[in-house]
Amino acid sequence: MFSAYDKGKLIRLAELYPADFSMIDLVSLEHQLSTYIIDMRTSEEFTSLTSIAVKDKKNVVYPLVYKLIVFALTLPVATATVERAFSAMKIIKHRLRSKMGDAWLNDCLVPYIEKEVFDSVSNEVIMQHYQKMQSRMQSL
Repeated sequence: MFSAYDKGKLIRLAELYPADFSMIDLVSLEHQLSTYIIDMRTSEEFTSLTSIAVKDKKNVVYPLVYKLIVFALTLPVATATVERAFSAMKIIKHRLRSKMGDAWLNDCLVPYIEKEVFDSVSNEVIMQHYQKMQSRMQSL
């Protein structure tokens, strides 16, 4: 299972996050990865995938490896979210609205991207909210 993992590529991934992995952490991570891979190859629970690292407290024994795994698992989700936002931005900000300011663009994008959240709020609640607001117009 762990034979396909390139330790150098995993170290390089950690180097991309200097706020989370210091130079000392990177040196320790290299040793932790070597030990972790050997440990996982010899563990019967992990060869049959009947257990996970947190349950067996491997996240405590190998904290840097665990942090790297968390990054590796969240990176595809974060990338997809950004791609989805840019796709929505292309729809909202077309050539007719090309002079739109950042704040207005953000105000248009949030409801478009988070349709499910906004669909769950009834129009009646929104109208009541605005009716309760006080006037913001000031005298000059």
